[in-house]
Amino acid sequence: MNGFRVGNLFGIPLYVHPSWFFILGLVTFSYGSQLARAFPGLGGALPWLLGLLAALLLFASVLAHELGHSFVALRQGINVKSITLFLFGGLAHLEQESKTPAEAFWVAIAGPLVSFALFGIFAALGVTTGISGAPAAILTLVASINLALALFNLIPGLPLDGGNILKAIVWKITGNPYKGVVFASRAGQILAWIAIISGLVFGRFWNVLIGWFLLGNAGRSAQYATLQDKLAGLTAADAVTPDSPIVSERLSLRDFANDYIIGKPSRSKFLVTNDFGQLSGAIAVDDLKTVPTNFWPHTEVRELAQPVELSTTVKPQQSLLEVVALLETQKVTELPVIRDNGEIVGLVRKDEIIRLIQGAQVKPA
Repeated sequence: MNGFRVGNLFGIPLYVHPSWFFILGLVTFSYGSQLARAFPGLGGALPWLLGLLAALLLFASVLAHELGHSFVALRQGINVKSITLFLFGGLAHLEQESKTPAEAFWVAIAGPLVSFALFGIFAALGVTTGISGAPAAILTLVASINLALALFNLIPGLPLDGGNILKAIVWKITGNPYKGVVFASRAGQILAWIAIISGLVFGRFWNVLIGWFLLGNAGRSAQYATLQDKLAGLTAADAVTPDSPIVSERLSLRDFANDYIIGKPSRSKFLVTNDFGQLSGAIAVDDLKTVPTNFWPHTEVRELAQPVELSTTVKPQQSLLEVVALLETQKVTELPVIRDNGEIVGLVRKDEIIRLIQGAQVKPA
């Protein structure tokens, strides 16, 4: 989600989406107007300044809610990439999912627990301090907003916290995190349609808008989880590219050019194997230019081969989900697949993974 970076909070980058300013202005104006009507003694711009204060406390509450999720995630060793404030509240962007359903549950419940705690604090302040007038009204408002924030987020459907709690429960029962996501996403879609229909029937614009937001996010969550489930069920060996570009290190550059480059599909790099079929390096086609052509018949591929880091290789039995994560982390489009003894199986490429997944989607049951 795009936005303006406004700084760091406890080491977490904080962003504000442009839609946040719309809500900030709306809350400031609407609540400032209410204060002006309720307390005629407030003069000049004071009602709207208090309305701005209420709006900022609202978003501070949302921020505290997201920090609740973030702190629990950090304790689990999960990096929090950012927190973004936007039209419908906030979003903590975690680098990865929790490793167990119990950990996922605590990350999900942490936000509502913070909101319940803030409700209790502001409600207690309003009762015990004996303040009155506009300040008391603001305390009541912020307390009620935190209660509403906690209860709304406990609705059992993604992308709400209640959906993540439901996901963790289904994950615990089935042992499959992706089934949990799909189940909670479907629940979120049902709730979204209820919100949209009720909004249309009763003329409540915000119901329609919130329902539309939930519907889109729940749908994306379900699609992503289904894709992850398919990737987890396939291995690197399943996605090895047919006719992977592999050559022997003893091949002369002349034979290499004649048999693998001239008149053949364009490739920038080839994997190189030794006499035992083990990966010994990689050769870039452009490196042939560094050797005069009259030396090609007497120069072997191994003389131009460069070593390949084992960290940039995968095992045949690794799940495609792990392979895709490695491709994204290392920002590459292909990885060599080698067995434990170093024997090369071939290359796994992004485009081959996409082809495999698309084939699985259209394959008859």
